[in-house]
Amino acid sequence: MGQSFSDYRLFLREFRRNYHTTGAILPSGRRLSTALARYVGGDPRGQRVLEVGPGTGAVTRHIAPKLGPNDRLDLVELNPSFAESLRVALANDPVLRTVADRTRVLEMAVEQLPDDTRYDVIVSGLPLNNFSVDAVGSILDTFRVLLAPNGTLSFFGYIAIRRVKALVSGRDQRERLRGIGRTLGDFLDGNEIRRDWIWLNVPPAWVHHVRLS
Repeated sequence: MGQSFSDYRLFLREFRRNYHTTGAILPSGRRLSTALARYVGGDPRGQRVLEVGPGTGAVTRHIAPKLGPNDRLDLVELNPSFAESLRVALANDPVLRTVADRTRVLEMAVEQLPDDTRYDVIVSGLPLNNFSVDAVGSILDTFRVLLAPNGTLSFFGYIAIRRVKALVSGRDQRERLRGIGRTLGDFLDGNEIRRDWIWLNVPPAWVHHVRLS
């Protein structure tokens, strides 16, 4: 399930062009991807799965083998280069090709998704620490709308990254990071069912698993 050199090259190029929406210099590592896909699959009735910000498909390649015949996967990717890369991978990649008939690539922001579809599992790779406080609030509100009752949302953050950034940032940036921390804390409070610590990721990360009350 490894990524090709061209995927890494594309990811690096888009990181340099669009740091605020790409957020990481490398795709998610194996352990992080496995943790994010923890709640995918296992329901014989089928799941509707949404991956937000799949990039070049690092996490998608861990989601795909867990999908059963009744599961459906939507990939929401705003970056046109990544969206095209995913379409090519669904046609050619040996892992993703097996679920291509049950997968859609939707080239848009997650906030633009129609609100009449509910997902049993949402996996997000969005770099929330890069966004404004209002944008983070809007994304989390969208997750609330899209997540089905008893559904699970999994998303990650780099350990201590807000604290480290705050040490080298100006006042406005520090206030933005504090605001994001408060927004995420309120969202997780009473809703987080599990947290995975991925120390061997670059950089180390934790994965939050949420069921909304």
